[in-house]
Amino acid sequence: MLAALARVVTGAEPELTPIQVPAGAVRRRREMGAPQFAFEVQYLLDAPADAVVKLRHRLAELGDSVAVVDAGEAGASPTWNVHAHVNDVGAAIEAGLEAGRPHQIGVVRFEDEPVPRGAGATVVAVAPGAGLAHLFEAEGVVVIEGGGEGGAEGGGDGLPSVADVVAAIRATEASEVVLLPNAARVRGVAEAAAEQVRGAGRRVTVVPTRSPVQGLAAIAVHDPDRPFDDDVVAMAEAAAATRHAELVVAQDEALTAVGICHAGDVLGLIDGEVVEIGRGLLAVAFGLLDRILGVGAELLTIIVGAEAPARTGALLEAHVRARSPLTDVAVYEGGPADQPVIIGAE
Repeated sequence: MLAALARVVTGAEPELTPIQVPAGAVRRRREMGAPQFAFEVQYLLDAPADAVVKLRHRLAELGDSVAVVDAGEAGASPTWNVHAHVNDVGAAIEAGLEAGRPHQIGVVRFEDEPVPRGAGATVVAVAPGAGLAHLFEAEGVVVIEGGGEGGAEGGGDGLPSVADVVAAIRATEASEVVLLPNAARVRGVAEAAAEQVRGAGRRVTVVPTRSPVQGLAAIAVHDPDRPFDDDVVAMAEAAAATRHAELVVAQDEALTAVGICHAGDVLGLIDGEVVEIGRGLLAVAFGLLDRILGVGAELLTIIVGAEAPARTGALLEAHVRARSPLTDVAVYEGGPADQPVIIGAE
């Protein structure tokens, strides 16, 4: 690319010198960060958000490749995925202890890591709707169909059971697996299944995607040649950076953050919170899009449910292009029947 630029600017053909790459350079496990840091430290941390700010600064003083990502659990002390490359492992863990309660602590010395050969981590995802299953399968993802409304234990009304997820993971025969639940109500099922199959040389990590559009964002940055922990962090960051919105039809009367809804009302949710109530599906969808575009979005992914009215996708795409011509928009059909529209914003 630089040679082409030089050719256009100067009009002369640049002289290129072949680069000899040392043999050891292609045997590194390290995907990111400076080579002077010998250890990779990763753990889950239960801590309040204000303590995490100080933690980030402390880890940045100790090393590089620092990532502290919200794992998606709400509450007084949310859970965070913590990752850093350091030389002082004890100090990195002590920083977590000062911020909250670290657990599932993992430490890797880069020199001890085997050279990656062949395929890397296998991704297993829950995909509600035939259209979404096709999207994930096209990216080489092992798909578990389900994710509709169901009980917390799974297995009812389309929600996959723990046994379903365990069977899918074991069928891959992979030693490293990334699991994408793609719905908040599937998170518990995914965690329980991962716990069952961990061990005996098998690593399974759940990236807490709360919507299929977050799962698609995670898949977009997945790199099977990247070290497992770095790949998990990259996927978690991509998912967390993707805002998700959806339309659902209210089944009962209820009190929401924006007023009382009645059975049959169309509810518009952004990041799990009701922000719009209306009777017309398109009107509520336009309202959601205007809210999202109002704060800026480079890329919108719109998934249209199997039972949405005809031309819903085309009308929503036209609305985006008229409202924000510089925003890229992709529309896919065949989403879950109980969610007429799902929107992802990056």
